[in-house]
Amino acid sequence: MEGMGQKRRPLVVMASSSTTAAQSASRGGANPLAELTDRFRSLEVGVREWMAKQPTHIEAAVTTAFGAVQGGALGGLMGTFAPEGGAGLPVPQPPPGLDPKAMATFKQAQALAGGPLVQARNFAVMTGANAGISCVMRRVRGVEDVQGSMAAAFGSGALFSIVSGMGTPNPVVNAITTGMAFAVFQGGFFIVGQKFSKTKTHNEDMNYSRGRNMLNQLGLQNYEKNFKKGLLTDETLPLLNESALRDVNIPPGPRLVILEHIKREPGLTKSN
Repeated sequence: MEGMGQKRRPLVVMASSSTTAAQSASRGGANPLAELTDRFRSLEVGVREWMAKQPTHIEAAVTTAFGAVQGGALGGLMGTFAPEGGAGLPVPQPPPGLDPKAMATFKQAQALAGGPLVQARNFAVMTGANAGISCVMRRVRGVEDVQGSMAAAFGSGALFSIVSGMGTPNPVVNAITTGMAFAVFQGGFFIVGQKFSKTKTHNEDMNYSRGRNMLNQLGLQNYEKNFKKGLLTDETLPLLNESALRDVNIPPGPRLVILEHIKREPGLTKSN
């Protein structure tokens, strides 16, 4: 009887451990996908912080490489699922004596209908150039605006035209026109996106209007981001104390100035 009990005991332990694991998973334990996503975001933040400390040419090179890899993967995927059958089919050649305008149109269609390797190359050049030029423009001009976006789109469109072989009769002119078309489209998208972003930002900033005005009067406008980071909206102004300001990393001097100003301004202590 004792031997039988000893043989059964490990089985009971194994069953209970597996049951515990199942219960842990069913109760919302560690989610592998969530952990992987968090690690990827942490890695992305770390890479961005590292690149921000590097010289312009280092950041531009890394950004271009990442953009080229992403574009190449997308282009290869598009070429694989293309109805033409991908790289297994030979790329057709233009008939002899074709009109120059018809030849340019044929080359454009040929560039857009290539197999996975052709599409991977074309998209890698396009997205890599766009990312690299955008990075340089942002570093040099200190701002990310529509002009920088259009410049990046022009360069990527021109390089895409040259690499893909579009516009054989006059490749230079075709590269310029393609770059201009890319610039117009991307500039339009940037302006539309910026309008939506401004509307959203305006709605969010309404919650910080009195706090922002207070900081501007005190010459402490640099700490507006601290208020937003700590969600210190206008409704919280009557509740502000030294502890709350310390938690959002505002130094002792500005803390004292802010608290004294709130005491002397009755309007700030009235909630909306």
